Amino acid sequence: MNVREFFELSAGKWFSQKTSQHLTLKQSEHGKSDLVIEILPVDNPQVLQLCQQAGVEPSSIWGGVKYTWKGTISWDTQTQNAVNPTGESIAIAIPDSPTANTGKFFHITNGNTRPHQLAQYTFGDDDALTLVTTTAQIRAEERVWFESNNVRLRTTIVTQTSGDSLASFYSEIRMGG
Repeated sequence: MNVREFFELSAGKWFSQKTSQHLTLKQSEHGKSDLVIEILPVDNPQVLQLCQQAGVEPSSIWGGVKYTWKGTISWDTQTQNAVNPTGESIAIAIPDSPTANTGKFFHITNGNTRPHQLAQYTFGDDDALTLVTTTAQIRAEERVWFESNNVRLRTTIVTQTSGDSLASFYSEIRMGG
């Protein structure tokens, strides 16, 4: 499996459950959401626009991925303060070489006009995708893999330069195509 096959397998509607632990604050966060993942062809106007904004030739990528989500997040005993995040993101994977299982992800979230380098990616021999994002404020590492064709698992560790940390586990069940 390569990164393209990984995202093609990810396409569809998913029910996602999330549990996070704010390690420094000792506070838990729980959430659930509906997640829709779509593969966009390289000639899709949003993909072409993102390629242009990122300074990438469309011929160097295989297409794009569109994520749409709607969910609920609550914290420990503060469930009355739950939030309902929604959003959309378009991403492209830019391989380091035509046959590489490493590269960069660029994305636009919720209609921002500028692309952002989302992560360096590595696709492992174990069929897991690892994304690493490093900025001046944070380092985030996310690992995504399939338990089966209809069950996807993710772990994320985010560490801020202040020392604050957040660890998350997601289980996602395919609900349809």
